[in-house]
Amino acid sequence: MKRVTLALSLALAAGLSAQAADAQTLKTIKDRGTLSCGVSQGLPGFSSPDDKGNWTGIDVDVCRAIAAAVFNDPTKVKFVSLSAKDRFTALQSGEIDVLSRNTTWTISRDTSLGANFTGVTYYDGQGFMVKKSLKVNSALELNSASVCVQTGTTTELNLADYFKANNMKYEVIAFGTIDEAVKAYESGRCDVFTDDSSGLYATRLKLTSPADHVVLPEIISKEPLGPMVRHGDDQWFDIVKWTLFAMVTAEELGITQKNVDEMVKSDKPELKRVLGTDGNLGEQLGLTKDWVIRIVKAVGNYGESFDRNVGAGSPLKIARGVNALWTKGGLQYAPPIR
Repeated sequence: MKRVTLALSLALAAGLSAQAADAQTLKTIKDRGTLSCGVSQGLPGFSSPDDKGNWTGIDVDVCRAIAAAVFNDPTKVKFVSLSAKDRFTALQSGEIDVLSRNTTWTISRDTSLGANFTGVTYYDGQGFMVKKSLKVNSALELNSASVCVQTGTTTELNLADYFKANNMKYEVIAFGTIDEAVKAYESGRCDVFTDDSSGLYATRLKLTSPADHVVLPEIISKEPLGPMVRHGDDQWFDIVKWTLFAMVTAEELGITQKNVDEMVKSDKPELKRVLGTDGNLGEQLGLTKDWVIRIVKAVGNYGESFDRNVGAGSPLKIARGVNALWTKGGLQYAPPIR
């Protein structure tokens, strides 16, 4: 009996110690008064600043949603602009608390960088863009083409795999930043620009004559894009993960920025759990009971964020496609909040 009691005491002590360690990131952020969020150097629809330095995009919304959940203030975010090459170092070093920068989830990144992916904000795939004047209709017609690409990305690896698999030759012209690669493509230094399909549509908008360029139909890879956090803090991992799930769940339940205050009055058990009028699920995360309300008021549900930033309500006008909810034939699916 004494051995059992001792074992339980040790387990309890270990659990309390782990909880104390786990809460460090959240405490650091609260003490600092701002969330430090790593974003791109400017990718419309995902993370891009306007001429006044105001950031918008799906990746930006994730960070604003986290800040809303933690501070009840979506403006308490410091956005750190990072190149593809520097993004992981910034997370590992503690310069940022979360990396929300159109980053592809792969096994090597999930196991070798000391970081965890927390979910998928956008299901994407790599494609190609060419000038219409080349009269190319398929990526299979790109034998011996020169291709502009950004270094430090899965894009380089996928490019090599695709051309090798199709017995085609190519010349790679790599650049440290996306802007350099795009500038080189537009100036004619290469025949083709390759990136995630969503990035191609965003890039085309920034070209001098967007109508002179076409995105080819082939998608050559799987690119599930999502946020990352450092290893070693399960509570912070859970907060970031469930912030994204909350946005998806809100869309599933029809909770929007406009109707969230009315939804709070509902007697439906699921709505009461999600919106915090019944139970303490938010407090289990280290947040408040109304954490989902805070998130939806700040950025809306997932569908609202998608539409505003990359969908029908944006200049990109990308169809929901596989990013539709699972109930509508897509892949977006959130575990139950219960």
